[in-house]
Amino acid sequence: MKRSRGIAGLAAAVLIIVLLTYTAVCGWGSSHSGAMRNIRLGLDLAGGVSITYQAKEAHPSSEEMKDTVYKLQKRVEAYSTEASVYQEGDNRISISIPGVSDANEILKELGQPGSLEFQTADGETVLTGSDIKTAKAASGQNRTTGSSEYTVELQLNEKGKEKFAEATRENVGKQISIIYDGEVISSPKVSEAITGGTAYIDGMESYEKAEEIASSIRIGGLSLELTELNSQVQGAQLGEEAISTSLLAGGIGLAAVILFMIAVYLLPGLASGLALLIYTGLVLVLLNAFDITLSLPGIAGIILSIGMAVDANVIIFARVKEEIAAGRSVRTALKNGFHKALSAIIDGNITTLIAAAVLWFLGSGTVRGFAQTLALGIVVSMFTALVITRMLIQSFYAAGIQNEKFYARKMKERKPVDFLGKRTLFFAVSLAVILGGFAVMGYHHVKGSGMLAYSLEFQGGTSTTVDFHKDYSISEIDKSIIPVIREAAGDSEVQAQKVKDSTQIVIRTKALDLKQREALNQALEEQFQVKESDITYSSISSTISEEMRRDAAAAVLISTICMLLYIWFRFRDIRFAASAVTALVHDVLVVLAFYAVSRITVGSTFIACMLTIVGYSINATIVIFDRIREERKIQGKRENLAELVNRCITLTLTRSIYTSLTTFMMVFFLFVFGVSSVREFAMPLMIGIVCGAYSSVCITGALWYVMKTKGRRNTVTEKGK
Repeated sequence: MKRSRGIAGLAAAVLIIVLLTYTAVCGWGSSHSGAMRNIRLGLDLAGGVSITYQAKEAHPSSEEMKDTVYKLQKRVEAYSTEASVYQEGDNRISISIPGVSDANEILKELGQPGSLEFQTADGETVLTGSDIKTAKAASGQNRTTGSSEYTVELQLNEKGKEKFAEATRENVGKQISIIYDGEVISSPKVSEAITGGTAYIDGMESYEKAEEIASSIRIGGLSLELTELNSQVQGAQLGEEAISTSLLAGGIGLAAVILFMIAVYLLPGLASGLALLIYTGLVLVLLNAFDITLSLPGIAGIILSIGMAVDANVIIFARVKEEIAAGRSVRTALKNGFHKALSAIIDGNITTLIAAAVLWFLGSGTVRGFAQTLALGIVVSMFTALVITRMLIQSFYAAGIQNEKFYARKMKERKPVDFLGKRTLFFAVSLAVILGGFAVMGYHHVKGSGMLAYSLEFQGGTSTTVDFHKDYSISEIDKSIIPVIREAAGDSEVQAQKVKDSTQIVIRTKALDLKQREALNQALEEQFQVKESDITYSSISSTISEEMRRDAAAAVLISTICMLLYIWFRFRDIRFAASAVTALVHDVLVVLAFYAVSRITVGSTFIACMLTIVGYSINATIVIFDRIREERKIQGKRENLAELVNRCITLTLTRSIYTSLTTFMMVFFLFVFGVSSVREFAMPLMIGIVCGAYSSVCITGALWYVMKTKGRRNTVTEKGK
């Protein structure tokens, strides 16, 4: 009976893999069939709508422009987390929304930006758009007639709440008109004073009308009145080649990781490989289900998460090997392995999930998109490790494969390495690398080239629209046009995007002076017979505004504090939390030093890279601390504290190496096969993975030991403290 259940479990796993593969993977390619066809792709992969607005005011202030850009960014994120808004020239704002192609529909849904006022019957303005926090359409039923009713729900900010309470109190029984861009869109009658900060506009003829007015109110809260200049559909920047090379890297990396796991962990490694296939399929299907926008960094993040998903399996199987080496039966070893690994897996993933949650609530743009993908990967990886892998191993065992030689090789007892004895050297090396990074940044700053090699997303540049009078493919643009522009403009970072159904190409470079523009004009004329009248230039602001950078920094800071509090709560020792967070900051600073020395472009992927390191590097530390906590409970005061820490680090050393190696393999293949923008994302990640392994093994345990024994005499010989 057990044997048949085991075979049935394995057959079910194979069937799930086949179904997920058919549903999720078969969509890639020219046919785009299957569930994958519905995944929303980012602007770099699928193109989208570009809309340009101009301020009605002749000379808007810098503060007004920045505020308007930021508010529009928040609003267009309703269409996609990958949408971007940036200032163009002194009084224009451009919006790019990926994954859509109907500019008119977007303009209709987004609303026409203009002034918004709430006026009493005698013409007094009591509210403006800046007093409205948000507005949305709502529907319900009339309690008397049962007919449908449609309303607009308004949420006021604190200032607006006070002003509206006073206005409605003084105008009960009278009308307050809502005037949008000089036109009355609604004149609701005040039935009572409204003091709660929420108001309703009723009497809407349809839900669509209610949504139209809500949209107008939302967009009317801008600092400036805007008029639409133009809208166009842009083609993809990278296209199928970027997708296919990234998928190739993912496939090769996944195969390499599965083969590695089988070679190291035998039958459990095979089980983890099957679970990884299920994990990959589930992630791809859920991307479609949750309508998550997938950009090129997002693809890279998913491939990276495959490597991270191995982490829980390595923790479990390392424990199983220890149990078998200790003389337990295979059945008992499997049970104990999962049980003893549970706390480290949960703690490590919850700390990362905390970071993802904070990033989602406080971040914006690509930060929120990254948080979605990160959270999805964490939840699915925990499910596949704790449920699917366990089910598969139990099915193998129930099917009759019960000999311990299939589950673990004989382990030789490893002599503890004296990591603490070398802590001074480790601390000195880390400090030298970090200070060296700051020194290099200072050198570049003094030289005038910028502390880091900031990209267009951070510092803005020049947008050049060229009509080539010929339809070039993305591959032709990448191979023939971009190299010419790089040489003429003296810029290694060039972004090019086609305008759909035209022969125009929008090219974004660093800020070009008059001499560089003339050189570019000449190069385009000589190489592609483009006339000067076919070329237009405009300066553009950074798409990552100061507010977005501030939001990202605040999100990282708050998530770090939340992780510190969680680790403190779980381990009942602030020193565990403090040393873990210190090591996390160490990893970020080392990778920052690498950016400074290598001069890799710091763009939107920089934020994603740093956030990945924040979420990833703490996992190995949690495993080591979990073992120290466990061994202290068992050993009590019988073992020297320094020896205990060294022994715990040594016991988890193989796990730390294997986890880092599997993740490194995934990112390495991404670096080898990916397009240039992916390689710029992958290289710092590889440095971060290596650095995370180093800090977990060499820094965190030593930091905790130093904090634990600080101020005590004879700390090396004290026992159990």
